[in-house]
Amino acid sequence: SGKLKEKSDCLFACAGPDKKAGVVTGAGPGYQERETWTRQMDFIMSCVGFAVGLGNVWRFPYLCYKNGGGVFLIPYLLIVFVGGIPIFFLEIALGQFMKAGSINVWNIAPLFKGLGYASMVIVFFCNTYYIMVLAWGFYYLIKSFNATLPWSTCDNEWNTPSCMEFFHHQDCNNGSLANTTISGNMTCADLANARSPIIEFWENKVLNISSGLEETGEFNWELILCLMAVWVMVYFCVWKGVKSTGKIVYFTATFPYVVLIILLVRGVTLPGAYDGIMYYIKPDWSKLGEAQVWIDAGTQIFFSYAIGLGALTALGSYNRFNNDCYKDAFVLALINSGTSFFAGFVVFSILGFMAAEQGVDISQVAESGPGLAFIAYPMAVSLMPVAPLWAALFFFMLLLLGLDSQFVGVEGFVTGILDLFPGNNHHRYKREIAVAICCLLCFIIDLSMVTQGGMYVFQLFDYYSASGMTLLWQAFWECIVVAWVYGADRFMDDIARMIGYRPFPWMKWCWSFITPCVCMGIFLFHLVNYKPLTYNNVYVYPWWGEVIGWCLALSSMLCIPVSLLYKLFRAKGTFKERWAHLTNPVWGVHHLEYMAPDIKSLTSLSPGTDDNKVIIFESVM
Repeated sequence: SGKLKEKSDCLFACAGPDKKAGVVTGAGPGYQERETWTRQMDFIMSCVGFAVGLGNVWRFPYLCYKNGGGVFLIPYLLIVFVGGIPIFFLEIALGQFMKAGSINVWNIAPLFKGLGYASMVIVFFCNTYYIMVLAWGFYYLIKSFNATLPWSTCDNEWNTPSCMEFFHHQDCNNGSLANTTISGNMTCADLANARSPIIEFWENKVLNISSGLEETGEFNWELILCLMAVWVMVYFCVWKGVKSTGKIVYFTATFPYVVLIILLVRGVTLPGAYDGIMYYIKPDWSKLGEAQVWIDAGTQIFFSYAIGLGALTALGSYNRFNNDCYKDAFVLALINSGTSFFAGFVVFSILGFMAAEQGVDISQVAESGPGLAFIAYPMAVSLMPVAPLWAALFFFMLLLLGLDSQFVGVEGFVTGILDLFPGNNHHRYKREIAVAICCLLCFIIDLSMVTQGGMYVFQLFDYYSASGMTLLWQAFWECIVVAWVYGADRFMDDIARMIGYRPFPWMKWCWSFITPCVCMGIFLFHLVNYKPLTYNNVYVYPWWGEVIGWCLALSSMLCIPVSLLYKLFRAKGTFKERWAHLTNPVWGVHHLEYMAPDIKSLTSLSPGTDDNKVIIFESVM
């Protein structure tokens, strides 16, 4: 209303020239109110779907076993409370307060809007390469509907003479048996060079892998069709916005838990399962003294909590202004970390069975990443009765786990783009067109990953574009900007304004001191211990491949300093005046709406109480 506008003008004028009052934008006839979740559980489910993904199932269990079993939980939980939860809460609360996606949310300190552009670059790269895992999973799912699993035998066209279905390692434990014939014409000496049918299916059939990055080879048309099918699924999950996304995640976020429970029940009834589980949780206290254990814990948390991608900010922006995001952050952190720990029992009960069947130590079958999903687990499943059923269940779960992470990532990216073009004067199908362009662009880039050299391209993206270093760099600057540029106490006041009470001061201390130190410490450790990328510890990438990788990493990391310097040089006045102007928040119309009672109280003050006006205004904002 006109009166509200008049009062708001008074409000911002009363703050005085030297107060951090801020500017209001977005008012006027073109202003469009932001849509919100139909119910709050939609938001919880979307966050669970996005943050709980493949890393919880294929990365955490392996790190836990590698870094001392149950002992790994000590550094893991410590960094959850000093790094994971504080930044997770910061991103959700920031989105909810500013009601904006990953770019416009940094109107809270416009000088650092480069943070928004950096997160958009990272999430775009993530959306581009992450979906390849879904395409591979979809391919395996289709191949699971066979009476005999194609990766369980050696009589296929893609198999080589060195393929061997059963490895009798226990018969070769005696070194004097080196030339004894074990199976067919295979001797113990030949056993070292033998390849299992699942490895040959993965490398010769699915990837049809070439000798290196420089040898692109031909397209795999079956994989292209799988990739296209997955992108179509993602498009129709996202095209109508949070109203449709919020419904779909009820299935995609919960059904994987049903499958995990079924697989666990099946796993613990298999011979060797107990040994596998004990291998997973048995503590090795000597590992606590190793720096790598702490680094792995920190990196895993930043990966699995989906921090620094801007998607959590986008999801939080669709919350009601008064939603209790503080409580939500702890609930979501518990679900995320609990899923990681629970998935370990599922994975290692099956790996224990496989090790017992092959007569080898579990360390020889334990894998991480795609190696677990597409080699170790399918091999274990092929040894079970009714193998196609368990294979189909596993890959269906894999597809759902990745699918909701993927479409929420696309939602976060599209939200950030659309926020740059607010207002009612837009095309009726603006969102649908934006989502289609985003999916099509990513699909075109993905075509480089469905060639014979595609795995090498995939690893470049995975190792550099959304690596631990880029996420840690992003998280460090998020804390610095909110805590030191905008003000930690000021942001705590804003949160209290939203949820009705002040969070525990621990959050403020983390944002200001602890979390930035943790982020920068792990970042520097990664930098000092940097190792060139290899494939299977055999193929070393050429120098120009590493240059491409560093370009991918720096394309997001340089957004922050470049944007900051550009804005400072373009502004006018002394450095102090430029800084004051560029760190002045740009408020949205909804801030006036929710602060209307305080504006009303301001106008009731007597003319001589200007100082009180400033105090009340600052406590509100």
